[in-house]
Amino acid sequence: MPRHLPLFRRAAVHGDHAAIREGARVFTYRDLSTRSSGVAGVLLAGSPDLAEAPVAFLVPASFEYAAVQWGVWRAGGIAVPLALSHPPAEWRHVLEDTGAETVVVHTDFARPARELAEDLGITVVPVAEAMAGVPEALPEVGPERRALIIYTSGTTGRPKGAVTTHANIEAQVRSLVEAWGWTADDRILLVLPLHHVHGIINVLTCALWSGAVCETHSRFDAEAVWDRLGSGELTLFMAVPTIYRKLIDAWEAAPAARRQRWSDGAAGLRLMVSGSAALPVPVLERWREITDHTLLERYGMTEIGMALANPLTGARRAGHVGTPLPGVRVRLVDESGGVVAPGAPGEIEVAGPAVFLEYWKKPDATAAAFRDGWFRTGDVAVLEDGAYRILGRRSVDIIKTGGYKVSALEIEATLREHNAIRDCAVVGVDDEEWGERVAVAVECVAGATLELPALQAWARERLAPYKVPRALKVLVTLPRNAMGKVTKPEVARLFSSPPA
Repeated sequence: MPRHLPLFRRAAVHGDHAAIREGARVFTYRDLSTRSSGVAGVLLAGSPDLAEAPVAFLVPASFEYAAVQWGVWRAGGIAVPLALSHPPAEWRHVLEDTGAETVVVHTDFARPARELAEDLGITVVPVAEAMAGVPEALPEVGPERRALIIYTSGTTGRPKGAVTTHANIEAQVRSLVEAWGWTADDRILLVLPLHHVHGIINVLTCALWSGAVCETHSRFDAEAVWDRLGSGELTLFMAVPTIYRKLIDAWEAAPAARRQRWSDGAAGLRLMVSGSAALPVPVLERWREITDHTLLERYGMTEIGMALANPLTGARRAGHVGTPLPGVRVRLVDESGGVVAPGAPGEIEVAGPAVFLEYWKKPDATAAAFRDGWFRTGDVAVLEDGAYRILGRRSVDIIKTGGYKVSALEIEATLREHNAIRDCAVVGVDDEEWGERVAVAVECVAGATLELPALQAWARERLAPYKVPRALKVLVTLPRNAMGKVTKPEVARLFSSPPA
């Protein structure tokens, strides 16, 4: 057992304790250690050490996913998880950018992956073949080694590969385990994709570090999730705001008896967390009504893991993301890098052992991302009474209109109070007179309609504190359930050619 990687040492301690559950299938920590060693043997193929060679894999959330990820690490490679939902063109970008020479592929994705791999000259290893490997002597892998490449969302350009070391991952996990009280008695349901930090680190790796049980669902199904939440067997649940909204919709559509059973079971969980996007206050309040849980909202990103969070115990403030997590340093700075006074908006900068190493093969981008050892997140926040409130992404959420800087997130929060608006997204659109117009895409509640003049009249007084001149300038109405599927850049593109 490699003495230098605590994650694997801890797995040995938990031995026959359940690690991963897939429906009726249950796998122990011993199973995970044995199978990941076999995967490592297949990937090494006689070589002593992968020596930080990137290995891509296309595997659904499952025991096999965890075994392949651990197998890459134990062989000395860098794990590169591919997004199941992405088209082959996006897989190509990641494979070409990392230079991966091997991709481990689940049967469900064999054909498109094989066609792409043949074109790129990459070796395809079926996941069944990898899982059938025989454990061999493994290399020593130190904590300073590169461990994981996760690609950013690409909101301001082509996605970049953010590289974290084993030491970075350990720091991220230790921080969350301490802050959120993880123990071996925990049982968490995984419904998040496993090509982002949220699913990989916050759920799967924290669970396996703690000796807990992680239940995997290969796809999201609201009723199936509710059945597990209502079972009384789970202790933790983590999701994004869109998932919570879908669960609310499913609960409201269910018969009364089922709703009661679901609510009673969910109330027994010790913690529910929301992240990866701003949590609308109406969603937080409705979820609290249904489950008696005030969602713990936190803030993080690919390059830093989690940085800020509301407390495990104590008051959680709606619209705020709390205080720095253990081991994390946070500051707010102005455009010149000077620290701003409390109450003034500034860009979030983060430092500490959890911060990533580099952007893969992009030294200039890496250098530009840091200022005096602090990572520049590009997000703007304000510190209010000791807690941070996110104002938005500097590139897409801070709108410069009529001489003022306004937060798209604050405008969105106000617009969601309108009784015809189910959800919305606000962006700035270039305008010669105002610099940027404030433009909004809305998703109306069932049966409701909305016109721009009426919305402007309603919003004029409510948006006064945000210095929005002449309120809103453009309105586009989107179909129901569309809002959770589009990004801010995509919304912005709508306004260059608004749909009829």
